[in-house]
Amino acid sequence: MFLYRNRHARALSAFDHASQRWAAIPLRDPHDPITQRPSSSRPAHARAVGKQTLSLASWNIQASKPRTGERAELILDRIFEGPKLPDIVLLQEVASSARKSLLSNPRVRSSFLTTDAEDDTSFNGLPFATMTLLSSKRFGSPLLAEEGEGGSKLMLDSVFRTELPSRYERDALCVNIAAPTAPGAVLRLINVHLDSLDAQFRRTLQMHVLAGLLREPGCSGGIIAGDFNAIHPDDHALVDKNELVDAWVALHGSTAAPGGGDTWGVGVELEDGLKPGRLDKVVMLGVRPDEIEVLQPGLIDARTPLSDHCGLRCIITI
Repeated sequence: MFLYRNRHARALSAFDHASQRWAAIPLRDPHDPITQRPSSSRPAHARAVGKQTLSLASWNIQASKPRTGERAELILDRIFEGPKLPDIVLLQEVASSARKSLLSNPRVRSSFLTTDAEDDTSFNGLPFATMTLLSSKRFGSPLLAEEGEGGSKLMLDSVFRTELPSRYERDALCVNIAAPTAPGAVLRLINVHLDSLDAQFRRTLQMHVLAGLLREPGCSGGIIAGDFNAIHPDDHALVDKNELVDAWVALHGSTAAPGGGDTWGVGVELEDGLKPGRLDKVVMLGVRPDEIEVLQPGLIDARTPLSDHCGLRCIITI
């Protein structure tokens, strides 16, 4: 009964340097059914491109601390370190001020498509929301003639938010892309921030909904990544119960050294007997995890981390 909750169409936008504005790119309406289209009927640039390796980063950037915009910029610096920018960036706890900073960032404007640039609807009445950024070199619209880095781009299909059974009005931010090895189907990238604290029952329902989103007709699988707020042992069991793959467990094993994979409370003094935990995850269906690592946040001053969460960097094959 939770699988067909309200869906709200959203946009992916590219920055138009001529007008100095973000402009939504044309995509399919997510309320329309996913239909099988023969590959010969699609434009040449939109045809299946075979298996692809993608890099993604996920980070809860913590809305509750001051200097949210400045911290968001510094966390982006951490995410963008290295010879190549990630293909997918999934952010949680993005406050309105952090959203403005992200949309003004020169590297975001020059290299990424982003959700929630068209308006602030997803942030109205809420302390924070999620945002997804996609490399404009790797992803494009089938309604635009585009070529990507090293050949055809992965074709975007649609974007929507779907409500979760939540005390805090949380949702799942979903981006559908044309599945590269299954013509006519989509692969789904889901950005999540599950309910926190003692809401284990709600997280159980939320995971049921999320797993169902990867198994809908016309969907060949995908990834769910973000802040799972997995503070209870039963939270970690939800991945197996829903027959999904936890990238960290798949690559490092469930009996890794204590503290391995922890993403919250790392390197700081915790009160009330709290301990660091692996609250953030990348889980998947029909996708292969190749690498995963924890990204330390660094400090905004001598004692204060940029976020109470570490980030995750993951390499996947779709």
